[in-house]
Amino acid sequence: MNAITTSIRRSAIGLGLFAIITGGTIALTQGITKDRIAEQAARAEARALFEIIPEHQHDNDLLRDVITLPASNRQPTLGPVKVWVARRDGQPVGLIMPAVAPDGYSGEIRLLVGLDLEGRILGVRVTHHRETPGLGDRIETRKSDWVYGFDGRSLGNPPTDQWNVKKNGGVFDQFTGATITPRAVVNAVQHTLTYFRQNRELIRERLNEPPSPRNRQLTPDAIAGESNTAEHS
Repeated sequence: MNAITTSIRRSAIGLGLFAIITGGTIALTQGITKDRIAEQAARAEARALFEIIPEHQHDNDLLRDVITLPASNRQPTLGPVKVWVARRDGQPVGLIMPAVAPDGYSGEIRLLVGLDLEGRILGVRVTHHRETPGLGDRIETRKSDWVYGFDGRSLGNPPTDQWNVKKNGGVFDQFTGATITPRAVVNAVQHTLTYFRQNRELIRERLNEPPSPRNRQLTPDAIAGESNTAEHS
C-alpha cells in the first residue's frame, strides 16, 4: 500500500510540475506572440498609409499628424475616430480614415480609406480580415487589383443606389464564388464617404488647426527602429 501511495504521490507531483511548466511556456509564448503580432500590425498599417498617400505627395509626418473626430456607428471605434492627415507646405492635401466592414464572410474586415478634401477617394487598403483564402482574400492588393476600383470614386460617383456589387445592381465587381466579401467592403467604403460628408465642416476646422510641432517625417521602416529604441530606453 505504501508503495502504491508513494507512486501516486510521485505521479501527482510529476503531473503538477508538467502543468506548471506547460502553463508557463504557453503564457510566455502568448506574450511574445502578442507583441510580435502588434508590431506586425503596426508595420502593415504604416505601409498601407504610405501606399494610399505616397511620401512624394506630402512633406509632413503622416504617422504622427493625427486629428480626432466624433464617434459614429459608421466607424470601427466606440470612442473618437483617429484620422491621419497629409500636408504639403503646411496645407492639408488629404486624410486617411479607418473603416470597418462588420459583415464580412468570416467576420470584421478592417480598412483604411484615403480621401482628398473634396471627398474623392485617394485609395483603399485592407489592414485585417479572415476571409477565405483563394476567394474573399482578393480584397488584398497582393492577390488582385480589385480594391483599386475605388480610386477616384465619391458619393455620387457612382450614384447612391449603385454602391454595390454588380450582382446586386451596382458597379463593383464581385468575386467568383464570393459575393459577401466585396459587398461588405463596398458598404464600408460608402459609409466612410457618408461620414465625411456629414462631418465635412468639422473636419475642415480640425484640418486647419496647427499641426503637431513634431514634423519629422517617419517612414514605415522607421517604426521598428523607434520600437527597439523605446524597449531599450
